[in-house]
Amino acid sequence: MTDLLTDPAAAAREAAHGRPRPALGIIDCDVHNAVPNDAALRPYLPARWRDHMDHVGSRTFSPYENGFVYPKVGPGGGSRADAWPPSGALPGSDLPFMREQLLDRFGIDRAILNCLYRAAEQRHEEYGAALARAVNEWQVEHWLEQDARLRASITVTFESPEPAAAEIRRAAGHPGFVQVLLFPRTLAPLGRRRYWPIYEAAQECGLPVGIHFASTTGAPITSAGWPSFYIEDHTSMSVAFQAQVTSLILEGVFDRFPQLTVVLIEGGFAWVPPLMWRLDHLYHRLGAEVPDLQRLPSEYLRDRVRITTQPIEEPERPADLLDLIDEIGRDILMFSTDYPHWDFDHPQRAFQTKLPPDVHTRIMRGNALDCYALGT
Repeated sequence: MTDLLTDPAAAAREAAHGRPRPALGIIDCDVHNAVPNDAALRPYLPARWRDHMDHVGSRTFSPYENGFVYPKVGPGGGSRADAWPPSGALPGSDLPFMREQLLDRFGIDRAILNCLYRAAEQRHEEYGAALARAVNEWQVEHWLEQDARLRASITVTFESPEPAAAEIRRAAGHPGFVQVLLFPRTLAPLGRRRYWPIYEAAQECGLPVGIHFASTTGAPITSAGWPSFYIEDHTSMSVAFQAQVTSLILEGVFDRFPQLTVVLIEGGFAWVPPLMWRLDHLYHRLGAEVPDLQRLPSEYLRDRVRITTQPIEEPERPADLLDLIDEIGRDILMFSTDYPHWDFDHPQRAFQTKLPPDVHTRIMRGNALDCYALGT
């Protein structure tokens, strides 16, 4: 099969038959830059933590010494075979190659980087915090200051909320950081008070909190236990997003932090309407249990949650997609490619359904401009 990323002629033919990009360009809300190796972070670590890296190394929440045994987190992070740079470095670690494959080829005006380095998974809280700061400093020097189109999420040790809040306030001083990065599988539901210092710092700095597809804890990754297959893990990830949204709403996070926006990244969105319907239905019957809520659960979701498009779960009847978008809200969805991963969404092939121009432009650009205050 011809690859649209590596064959410019094929990409041109696709563009000729597909949807033209908006005149002002695309905002890609999920691009993965990769730390090429631990040595790349050494210049940003104090001597104590360089010694720790050398003599102790990583100790994570994962029950496996080398991480979860799934292709997604194998070498290259489950990336496309054609996303390996000519240098042989990890996919996503070579900015010139990313420019060629993604930014220049598809007219990306802004790309939000989500670095999935495992700082947040460290059991040693201080070492994790030092790694998170190193990742953020590495992003500034090697990415944000090298291409004006790039913005980034702040890496934090979210299971250690006080150090995480301190890192948010420190890193937010650089204008290239536009989001705080969390994962959906956590040691406790994200609505719990233990995580509130993170939301306080994010709101104070005017930053959304992004929750990105990933696994961090040693607990089974489905509510029914450990799955047999990667496809089970990948499919059931949307359940983790639903649990976190439910927790954030019902435990009062959005009332406590009225300027906070949460962005759900790479968790799908077809599940959103049924969750809203169920939450509202049960709230009418069980709302006495959460008397401090000021609005229906669905109203919080539509007003305070934004969702990236990849992976797009299009219905069997393509025309039903617009109904799904309208049920969620036209201001909620923001386009993402998930570059350089295997389930990359091509900007001109992401939607089988022809959306109205205003809806298409909002998804491809406008909603992200509003969410991340990117300006024009």
